[in-house]
Amino acid sequence: MKTPKEGAPGTTEQSPRWEGPKETRPRGYLPAKDDPESDRDAVGENLKDPHRGKLSDAGKTKR
Repeated sequence: MKTPKEGAPGTTEQSPRWEGPKETRPRGYLPAKDDPESDRDAVGENLKDPHRGKLSDAGKTKR
């Protein structure tokens, strides 16, 4: 699939949405409805400020 499909939400007729950085969005994914860089998700993280409380969380960012 080269282009994402707009269809009914929650069905196989709609492509999934990419919540990661725009530059790494795979082909066939729809863009996020919100701004993942600044808007917080359900866990309270965003792309600019991920939680890195454990050693295993260190790989969440390139810094």
